[in-house]
Amino acid sequence: MKKLGFALGAGGARGVAHVGFLQAMEEAGIVPDYITGCSMGSVVGAAYAAGVSVETMRKATCSLRWFDLIAPTKKRGGLFDTWKMRRMLSHYLGDVTFDELKIPYHCIAVDMITQSVVEFSEGSVLDAVVASSSIPSLFRPTEKDGKRLIDGGILERVPFEQVKKMGADVVVAVDVLGWRECKEEMPGTIGVLLEMLDIMDNHRTRRRHKENEDIIDFWLEPELGDMSQYSFKKFDFAYEKGYELGKANAEKIKAALQ
Repeated sequence: MKKLGFALGAGGARGVAHVGFLQAMEEAGIVPDYITGCSMGSVVGAAYAAGVSVETMRKATCSLRWFDLIAPTKKRGGLFDTWKMRRMLSHYLGDVTFDELKIPYHCIAVDMITQSVVEFSEGSVLDAVVASSSIPSLFRPTEKDGKRLIDGGILERVPFEQVKKMGADVVVAVDVLGWRECKEEMPGTIGVLLEMLDIMDNHRTRRRHKENEDIIDFWLEPELGDMSQYSFKKFDFAYEKGYELGKANAEKIKAALQ
C-alpha cells in the first residue's frame, strides 16, 4: 500500500472545510500517513495529528468568534497579540511536541528576515502553529531563534512539497482558497489592499501548482463561492462543502493508493 499525504492549505475561515474533508476521509476508512499544514490548515492538521476527533474540531471551529482570538496590543508589529489564539489552541494541543504526535506532521511559516519558508518538524507544536497562523499586520509576528515568523500562506499556501518530502507516495493537496475574484463594486481602501494580495496569491499559487503537477496527485478545491476568509458567519457551510469534496474524491484516492 502506498503512503498517503494530506497538504492542508491556508484559508482563514474557509479552512473549516478541512474539517469536513477529514470527516469524509474517516468515513471512507482513509487515514493519512503524513500531514502538512499552513495557517488554518496547520491548525486543523496539528489537531488531527494529535488525535483530536473530527467532531470536536467541528464544534470548536463552527462556534469560533473573532473575540476568541483577538487581544489588542500596544506593541509594535500588529494590531493584536497572539496570546488569545495560543490559549485557545493550547486547550486542544497542550504541550505536545512533534515527536509525540499520532500522525507525522509538519507545518510552515515565513521568516521575514530571510524572506523564506520555514518548516517546523520538532519542538513545540503549539509554538509552530501559532507562528504559521499569524496573519501579518493583524497579529504580531512570532520572534524566535532570530526569526520573525508570520503566516506561511504569504509564500506557500499549500505545503505539498513538504508532505512529499516526508515520504508520501500519493499527495492530496486541499486548497480552500482557490481562485478569488475581485468584487464588481469598488471596495474601500482596505478592500483594495486585500484584493491586491488576493491577485498576487492567485497567480503565485497557480504557478506553483503548474510547476509541480508531477508530484501532486490530487489538487482539490471545495466550492465555497464568495465566502470570505475573514468572515466568521458561514462555518457550517464551509464544513459541508469540505465534506462533499471528500465524499466526491474518496474512491479515487483509495484507487490511487493501490
